Amino acid sequence: MASSYRAPLADMRFALFDVLGAESLFARLGFDDATRDVLDAVLDEAARFTETVLAPLNDVGDRIGCTYDKATGEVRTPPGFRDAYSKFVDGGWPGLVSPPEFGGQGLPHLAGLPLKEMIDAANLAWGNFPLLSHGATEALLHHGEDWQREVFLKPIVDGRWTGTMCLTESHCGTDLGLLKTRAEPQADGSHAITGTKIFITAGEHDLTDNIVHLVLARLPDAPAGVKGISLFIVPKMRTARDGTMGDANAVRCGALEHKMGIHGSATCVINFDGAQGYLIGAPNKGLAAMFTMMNTARLAVGLQGLGLSDRAYQNALHYAQDRLQMRSLSGPKRPDKPADPIIVHPDVRRMLLTCKSLIEGGRLMGYHAAALVDIAGHADDAAEREQAEALLGFVTPIVKACLTEWGVECTYHALQCFGGHGYISEHGMEQLARDARITTLYEGTTGIQALDLMGRKVMQQKGAGLRVFLGMIEDFCTANAGNEGIAEFIAPLREKAAEWQQLTAQVGQRAVANPEEVGAAAYDYLFYSGYVALAYWWARSVAAAEASGQAAAFVNAKRETARFYFARVLPRTLSHAAAIASGTGSLMGRQFDMEGV
Repeated sequence: MASSYRAPLADMRFALFDVLGAESLFARLGFDDATRDVLDAVLDEAARFTETVLAPLNDVGDRIGCTYDKATGEVRTPPGFRDAYSKFVDGGWPGLVSPPEFGGQGLPHLAGLPLKEMIDAANLAWGNFPLLSHGATEALLHHGEDWQREVFLKPIVDGRWTGTMCLTESHCGTDLGLLKTRAEPQADGSHAITGTKIFITAGEHDLTDNIVHLVLARLPDAPAGVKGISLFIVPKMRTARDGTMGDANAVRCGALEHKMGIHGSATCVINFDGAQGYLIGAPNKGLAAMFTMMNTARLAVGLQGLGLSDRAYQNALHYAQDRLQMRSLSGPKRPDKPADPIIVHPDVRRMLLTCKSLIEGGRLMGYHAAALVDIAGHADDAAEREQAEALLGFVTPIVKACLTEWGVECTYHALQCFGGHGYISEHGMEQLARDARITTLYEGTTGIQALDLMGRKVMQQKGAGLRVFLGMIEDFCTANAGNEGIAEFIAPLREKAAEWQQLTAQVGQRAVANPEEVGAAAYDYLFYSGYVALAYWWARSVAAAEASGQAAAFVNAKRETARFYFARVLPRTLSHAAAIASGTGSLMGRQFDMEGV
C-alpha cells in the first residue's frame, strides 16, 4: 500500500494566524481580499485538490516516469499528470499570488505557501512542472519590458504556458562565469541563442503548448566572467512581439536524465541552435535577474523538503501506532494484544519527535520567509521594507539548506520506523527518501547555501540580517520575561543568541588573516544558525499556543514538542560550535595526494 497524504490544516492555520498574525499583517499591507474567510476557503480547496488529485499520482509518477521520444525530442509526462495540470489551471491555482493586472488573484506570497507545501507533499515530481513558472513571473515583473510582460507573463500566470530557468551547463554549475552559451544580435532586435543547458526542470513536457525558457548567455562583446552574463527569453514556440505564436523555435530536448528520484519530473538536456530569444533586462546584467529567480526558487525548494518530511512523518506515525512488536520496557501497554505498538519504544519516539519538531518548527521558518517577501514588497514604511529585505536575504539560504537537509533526515527516520518494510516499495517510504535527496542539490547545494550565508550575507553585508534576527530574539525574550508558561525556553534561547553573535565575530576576525576561514566555518555556521532560529520559533509557538484559545491537548503537544527540541535537537549546536572554533587547521593540510595543487 503506497504512502498517503493528508494536509495538516490545523497546524498550517496555527502557523499562519496564531504565530505569524497573517490576517492583521495582510490588512496592514493592503491585501484587502486576503481575509480569514477567503484564506480558509483557499486552504480547504487546496487540501481537497492535493489529497484527491495529486497524491494518488505520486506512485504512478515514480513507477512509470517521463518518457522521451528521441526522434521528435518530445517528452510525455506520466499517466494522469496532464489531466491533473488541467484541473490545476481550471482551479485558478497558477495565478494565486500573481498581480491582478496580469490575470492573477493578487493574494500575498504567504497565503500561497501552504498550497506549495501541500503540492510538494502530495506529489513533488508533478509540482516541479509549475514550480519555476513563479521564478519566471518574478523575473518578468522586475526586469521585463512592458511588451514582454504582456506577451509572456499573462500566459504563464493563467497556466497556459510554463516557465523554466536555463542556467547550468555540463562544464559549469555554480560557477556561472564559465558558461559558453552564445547570444548573437539579429536585425529585428531579437537574438539567436546557441548552446546546451543541462538539468533543466520541466524543460520539455506535454502539459502546455508553449514553454518560456529564461536562458543565461553571452553577447559577442561580453566581458569575461559573471560580469558578462545576460538573460534571454527563449520560447519553445517562436513568439512575436505582438504575442502571435508561430512554428517551433530552434529549441529541442536532447535527452532526459536518468535519476535517483523524482522520476515523474522531466529533467532535460536542452539544445538551443540559433533559437529566437529576447534580451530581458540590461545587457551583461543577467546575474541580477537570475538572482530574482534563484532566490524565489530557493525558498520554494526549501518547502519541498518540508512537504516530503511531513508526508513521511504522517505515514510513519500511523504505522508506529498500528505495528505490534515486543513489549514496552516498563510493562505491557496493550495487554489485550500479543505485543505493544512500536510507538511505545523510546527510540521510535525519538525518531518521530525529531521529525515532528523539525517539521512544525521548519514550517514557521519557511512561512516567515514568505511573510518577509510580502513586507519587503508592500510595507508603507521604507525602513521596514529595507529591514525585511535584509532579513529575507539572511534567512533564504538557511530555509533552503536546513529544510531540505532535514527533509533527508526526516524521510530516513520515517523509513527506519518501518524497518524492512520501509526499504521495499510497497509502503512508498523509499520513494520519499529518494525524492528528498535532490532537494539538497538543485537550486544550489547545501555547501553553496552555506557560502552564501557566511560569505555574502554575513561577511560582505556586515551581518545586517543577523542583527535583525538577533533583535527579534531579544524583543521576544524581553516581552516574555514574566511569562511563566515559556520561562524554561527564554534562558537557553538568550544564551544561544549570544553565542551566535560571538561565533560570527570570531570567524570574521580570523578571516581577516586567512580568507579560508569563511569556507571552513560556513557549513557548521549555517546549521548552527538553523537550529538557533528553530529554537526561537519553538519558543514563539508555545507562547502563541498558550494565547490562542486552542484546545488543551494542542497546547500541551506544542509545549512537549518544544521541550523535546530544546533537550534533544538544539544541543546539536554544541558540535557545530566546536567545529566552527576549530578553524582551518584540520581541513587545509596535505591529507590528499593533490600534486600540483
